[in-house]
Amino acid sequence: MASNSADALIKASRTLARQTEALRFSPPVAYVYNPLIYAREPAEHYLARYGRGPKRVIFLSMNPGPWGMAPTGVRVGEIAAVRDWMGLEGRVAAPAHSCPAKPVSAFACRRSEVSGRRLWGLMRERFGAAEAFFDGHFVTNYCPLMFLEARGGNRTPDKLPRREREPLLEICDAHLRAVIAALEPEVVIGVGRFTESRIRALAASGSQSPSFRPAGILHPSPANPRANQGWAELAAAQLAELGVWPGPDA
Repeated sequence: MASNSADALIKASRTLARQTEALRFSPPVAYVYNPLIYAREPAEHYLARYGRGPKRVIFLSMNPGPWGMAPTGVRVGEIAAVRDWMGLEGRVAAPAHSCPAKPVSAFACRRSEVSGRRLWGLMRERFGAAEAFFDGHFVTNYCPLMFLEARGGNRTPDKLPRREREPLLEICDAHLRAVIAALEPEVVIGVGRFTESRIRALAASGSQSPSFRPAGILHPSPANPRANQGWAELAAAQLAELGVWPGPDA
């Protein structure tokens, strides 16, 4: 079961990479990065090593950041957390069309993705070793693509025009269903409102087997004012309220 779940995740990841690579997007999107293609090796190392299920909890983030999954291929993959805490590396090529303002320098990247640093920092503080966290938890992204405007500005999937957004969401929903089927979680937690809405829509459809409980926590992005007021403490409190983690008095 454990190895089969990792194999299923890798198969689903390759399908997601292939299907999203075939999509086309219009201005103001000027560059589309697909780390599952150019950083496939570390992306799949993550799934093979830490995707052995089942998992009690899945955390779902939105899409790659320029200093996280974009250079590493690992979901929410802040450099130091991926290399030093998870012990993962691998070959990373360059995207087919690179934005000069946001080049991919792989594990040589000197920048730190704040959202990833906050998320993985909480998990490291709570569980110590990566293996202890991944024993019952998993982190993945809803969408594997990063969208950049001509000058390097980020455009999130929810800001795409409907004609481009809906085919993408259909593909990403199918991938999310495959991840849930492979890992059989009790709870799927959206990191931010967008992914929580996708999780709740899937749960409400009644089409997912096995069933799961949908939930959400605050997104750790520095663009979120609340997240800059001690995100780790706020997120841990939310997880305790949800019954996912023990509270401080447990």
